[in-house]
Amino acid sequence: MPPLYWGMTLSWDSSVWTPISIFPCTSSSHIWPEIQIFLFVLFSLFYAATLLGNGIILGLICLDSHLHIPMYFFLSHLAIVDMSYASNNVPKMLVNLLSKDRGISFAPCIMQIFLYLAFASVECLILVVMSYDRYVAICHPLRYTVIMNWRLCITLTIISWAFSFLLALVHVILILRLPFCGPREVNHFFCEILSVLKLACADTTLNQLVIFTACVFILVGPLCLVLISYMRILYAILRIQSGEGRKKAFSTCSSHLCVVGLFFGSAIILYMTPNSSHPEEQQKILSLFYSLFNPMLNPLIYSLRNAEVKGALRRVLGKENPSPNM
Repeated sequence: MPPLYWGMTLSWDSSVWTPISIFPCTSSSHIWPEIQIFLFVLFSLFYAATLLGNGIILGLICLDSHLHIPMYFFLSHLAIVDMSYASNNVPKMLVNLLSKDRGISFAPCIMQIFLYLAFASVECLILVVMSYDRYVAICHPLRYTVIMNWRLCITLTIISWAFSFLLALVHVILILRLPFCGPREVNHFFCEILSVLKLACADTTLNQLVIFTACVFILVGPLCLVLISYMRILYAILRIQSGEGRKKAFSTCSSHLCVVGLFFGSAIILYMTPNSSHPEEQQKILSLFYSLFNPMLNPLIYSLRNAEVKGALRRVLGKENPSPNM
């Protein structure tokens, strides 16, 4: 099967980026409408599942008082990030799959890059904060409420959001200084920073260096902190005498570890490995997983492996069921 090309074309005179939809590189236009409709339906289902799943998680945390604790406070921010992250890229991609007018102006393209980088960074930092919360809860249970007070939780959350948006702004400023006078085709399905940089007709070494340095601080550093936290957590769990307590600790931590593995694994492969080690088609699949599949899987992982979330769902549904007399 010929590879699928995802791309965008830039009209330099009108400063409009015009996406080319996915199509086989060889001549097979007779199957294009079927592929187009299939991808539209598939991605629409994934996007709807992302919004529904994360919306349910967010709603449960707001409605159920049992979930008004730091762990679920951070999880609510993770749900907000996942919905925003997917909404930044997927709607435009769905429009491009069916519409003949597939243009996007330069300013919205830059905004898409900015929000993509900002939300990705926020998710990295929120996952680190969640791992620290689990570390304190399991390794220092008697001091948990003192250490993880609401002032600290709000401060860590504000820092995560503010730092991420400032870092994304740095990337955007560095992109805006570049002249774009080369080929008009962006080999991607949205305005992804590495693909856009390939269009620049100037040296992008500084941009590449800043991206790599940011990845060290946003991906490698946080991942090391997460691994250290969970090594300590694993040691503490093995010392728990109660079988029920050990099972509960493993349940809450395994959910978080699944999310961490999916998110950091795909991001590190995408942005920190040499470009020659994986072809462009693989990079696009990783980007799709990073921006669509991962936000969809997060609420499934937390709801299926977390007894408290499932209990909250039963309680909320029980409250919302109308009585027979009504």
